[in-house]
Amino acid sequence: MLRGFYTAASGILTQQRTLNVLTNNIANSQTPGFRGSRVVTTTFEHEFLTRIEGYNTGRIGTGTPMRMVSEVPIRFDPNSLEETERPYDIAIDGVGYFNVQAAADEEGNEGAQYLTRNGNFDLDDQNQLVLPGVGVVLGEKGPIKLDTAYFTVESDGTIYDEAGKVVDKLLVTIPPEGTEINQIQNGLYQTENMEANERVTEQTNLVQGWIERSNIDINREYTLVMEAQRAFQACSTALQIIDDIDQKAATQIASV
Repeated sequence: MLRGFYTAASGILTQQRTLNVLTNNIANSQTPGFRGSRVVTTTFEHEFLTRIEGYNTGRIGTGTPMRMVSEVPIRFDPNSLEETERPYDIAIDGVGYFNVQAAADEEGNEGAQYLTRNGNFDLDDQNQLVLPGVGVVLGEKGPIKLDTAYFTVESDGTIYDEAGKVVDKLLVTIPPEGTEINQIQNGLYQTENMEANERVTEQTNLVQGWIERSNIDINREYTLVMEAQRAFQACSTALQIIDDIDQKAATQIASV
């Protein structure tokens, strides 16, 4: 019966993690540039019972019916663009990410830097281009400051003011191939070494007055949520049945 306990319990934990990921996808379905995630599972045997020493691999136990979460990868498939006609909205048509820096803390330490595809920008009270609730948008010279609300963004990211003077160039970077990209929250990402990210010089156009949609198919997400809920309920019921059987076995057999 212990094996049954482990199987049902691992199913509950796996489906709970799946529901958390799916509901986060749904909550961010309207967040520009958001990339959804999926839960990938593996057997406990592959995760734990295989040891690797140098170039030799050997089994250290028998198989198990348990499954567990192996990873939660981000789906980086391309998204469509939507026209907004807001001059502060900028979309990336191609590869790369905007760079946004959070405000400094109370001790004056520099805020964290993030990657994002969310170009739903605005101006703060200091005329800095910002991603609301996150921080200032970075250009190649640092935080982008605009003296006027009338400006133009060229396809290469160069920003011109009303007089046609170059203000700065949007910093659009991409992590080196093979770099792990970690999702922080609501379409914000980081790599272990942000300074190693490379500037994008081709295969990308910036479009002013547009934003990038999220890659979330809301109908698909709701379907997956219902599947996960049914699986969660089934595992929970199985766990209760196994517990009842064990309880009866302990009381009835002991009374014989």
